[in-house]
Amino acid sequence: MLANRSIPSVTVIPELAYADVSQAVAWLRAAFGFAERLRIGNHRVQLTYGAGAVVARDGGSAPRDAPSAAAADHSIMVRVEDADAHHARAVAAGARILQPPTDHPFGERQYSALDIGGHAWTFTQSIADVDPASWGGELVADPGVGAS
Repeated sequence: MLANRSIPSVTVIPELAYADVSQAVAWLRAAFGFAERLRIGNHRVQLTYGAGAVVARDGGSAPRDAPSAAAADHSIMVRVEDADAHHARAVAAGARILQPPTDHPFGERQYSALDIGGHAWTFTQSIADVDPASWGGELVADPGVGAS
């Protein structure tokens, strides 16, 4: 794949709509620890977190304090090193917590929150290497699917 400085070098980049992109970016940086990568006018900003990326774009009109229709049908998952420390940062910045940090039988400690645009986020920390069969999962490897 050709490298291009105008786009993050990740494969999947979710785009989330916000009523006020600048305010959303400031909030995502303060609450969730994202870094601003590229600003395009006042309508689109690329953000990174570790090896991942997301775009905040103009176009959201959901109330800031209430879950939007978008929050009901999707969530963005981000892997973090320390779910408790990340949760504390999000709480301090005013994130609406949907689920506090919780250990799950599949080896992850996760919490969920809404951002100021009503988008749902799940932050996950690996706490154990668990065989998916032990909790009802099935590991399926198909190297031909999604490969480029």
